[in-house]
Amino acid sequence: MRQSGGDGMKKLSGDKIDMNKLLAPAALIILYIFFSAFGNNFFSADTFKNILEASYYIGFMAFGVTFIIITGGIDLSLGTVMMCSALLGAYTFKQGCPLILSVLLTILVGVFFGLLNGLLIAKLKLPPFIATLGTQMVSQGMGSIITKVQSQTWPTATDLTGGWFKRTFIRANLFGINGFPVGALWLLGAFVIATLILHKTKFGRYTYAMGSNEEATRLSGINVDNWKMGIYILSGLFIGMAGLMYAAAYTTITPGTGNGQEMNGITGVVIGGTSMSGGSGTMVGTLIGVFIMSVLKTGLSSCGLQAPWQTFFTGVVVILAVLMDIQRTKAANRAKK
Repeated sequence: MRQSGGDGMKKLSGDKIDMNKLLAPAALIILYIFFSAFGNNFFSADTFKNILEASYYIGFMAFGVTFIIITGGIDLSLGTVMMCSALLGAYTFKQGCPLILSVLLTILVGVFFGLLNGLLIAKLKLPPFIATLGTQMVSQGMGSIITKVQSQTWPTATDLTGGWFKRTFIRANLFGINGFPVGALWLLGAFVIATLILHKTKFGRYTYAMGSNEEATRLSGINVDNWKMGIYILSGLFIGMAGLMYAAAYTTITPGTGNGQEMNGITGVVIGGTSMSGGSGTMVGTLIGVFIMSVLKTGLSSCGLQAPWQTFFTGVVVILAVLMDIQRTKAANRAKK
């Protein structure tokens, strides 16, 4: 009888954990219904395109930082590195650099800061919070210094030189559809690649292992420092791509911005079920969390709320996401007993 009772409690705990996995999809549906009812023209094709376009750069940031958070780390430099990448890419284009090289430079700036974060954290043993807080300020300052605190612009779709940029990364006339969301294909491709890396490769297995117990992973013969550097470099690659998607969506990049953008990516990851304590998380959950953040961003605008209110409610979502993570962790710990 005791054994049966114990099995029943374990089953009940397992059911609770499964219910927790449904919270993010349910929240996405509820938010969409709410804003459709109370937002101004929210339930429309144009608004749906805006939701997609807001999700592109958030998605690329979130896919990269998912790997980092699963290891138990954090990256506070996401937003400023993204903006620095987009800023320097636009600056080189305005200086006469071929657009394709400016695109590559944008990605490489993200990779550079990923490498820098990896060196600081894996090799020099700085706490991730401190290291990435430092690179947050470095990247923000670097963009402003190089551009002399002047806004930079990427080419528009109608420009004779570089008009292909927006048509390649954000929208184009394809499949008989005017303004086909090409960026959604990039986001889907990034999602598939990130999912395969996380769930089907040694890289992903070691990511989970480091988050579950880094010392045990080290003692098993795995070079934790090198793999951790690789994780931050991979995240930097995704951030560089996020810079391209942001540039394609908004065209004008302003120096000194980017602070706070990292919360969109990190919150999306946590809402999607990745634990801040490390060791668990999925890309599917992250993708759902990304769409929650983009629906929230677009929906608040449709309700006529200005930027301060949007910031306020985003902060509320961050707090709720962390509380959800705490509850998930407690539920998982009870299930193990």
